[in-house]
Amino acid sequence: MSRRLVRPRQGRMIAGVCAGLAQRFGWSAGFVRLLFILSLLLPGTQVIIYAILWILMPNEDRYATTRY
Repeated sequence: MSRRLVRPRQGRMIAGVCAGLAQRFGWSAGFVRLLFILSLLLPGTQVIIYAILWILMPNEDRYATTRY
């Protein structure tokens, strides 16, 4: 769990938020996507949280260029 929370360039479906979360926590990207889809069945602010993460999580390549 030492990886940074970034949106990867590879394995994206829409914005890469689920793929980034999966990489960060060592889970399967499909598992995180399934959890997100299932969470949409419940009332809440899932889509707003996804949009906020989309804005706040940097792209993997942007993180690599600003790191040095």
